[in-house]
Amino acid sequence: MVLSIILIVLDARFHKLDVLRSWLGTGLSPVVWLSSAPEDLKVWATGLFANKDDLRDKNEELRARLMILERRALKYAALAAENSRLRELLNASATLDDRVIVAEIVGVSPDPFAHEVIINKGTRDGLKEGQAILDAYGLMGQVEHTSSFTSRVLLISDSSHAVPVEVNRNGLRAILLGTGDTDRLELVHVPDTADIREGDMLVSSGLGGRFPKGYPVAEVTTIRKEPGEPFMRIEASPRAHLTRSKMVLVVFQQQPSDAGNESATSPDNQESP
Repeated sequence: MVLSIILIVLDARFHKLDVLRSWLGTGLSPVVWLSSAPEDLKVWATGLFANKDDLRDKNEELRARLMILERRALKYAALAAENSRLRELLNASATLDDRVIVAEIVGVSPDPFAHEVIINKGTRDGLKEGQAILDAYGLMGQVEHTSSFTSRVLLISDSSHAVPVEVNRNGLRAILLGTGDTDRLELVHVPDTADIREGDMLVSSGLGGRFPKGYPVAEVTTIRKEPGEPFMRIEASPRAHLTRSKMVLVVFQQQPSDAGNESATSPDNQESP
């Protein structure tokens, strides 16, 4: 007891035991490490023997979630611009989101004159001809033919394809045609007095009911005015990565009558509003 009291006084008043305490702490470090070693070993062993299929499934699930979030961001940006321009009209009608499912591109048409790809979703997944196809950046095309397990998609760059669009900045409407070039689209029937600029974003207008309204389609790159011509020659580049995207989204447009009875979908490959 006397020795303990002496050590306490020396430590509290004169700080004579700091060096000894440091030596003891250093000497006890292996004991502290050994006490946590079993848990660290368990975590290491679990990661070492993780199933490869589980890792692949988890990776695909994360990729699907990322695409859905990127798609939401694209659409909400267009809706925000439209809301500031046409607030009265939007307040007069219900704005409905669209259900989507994730699909993978599994093939490309060998015909050099047809811009088509094949996705791994078909009629068993509810796909129908005419449904819009998106990637994480914009509109890619539409379903042209379906089978039970796959569908053929016509890209917006095909020379036979047309999309009703509008300028996101001011609502100017026009038709965007494919040119047979995956990097170049053509905006037609735009008067030479129209308010359009290079860099303007073109979004789907929803006219005709084929494509949902408000999805990014292309960006204006070139505007040429020919003397004596009533229309301008306008070229645009598609926002979607037509030749590089591997995962795509198939859009199911929600009907007003279905707004009240929409069912939840699986979070790994579907989305519900």
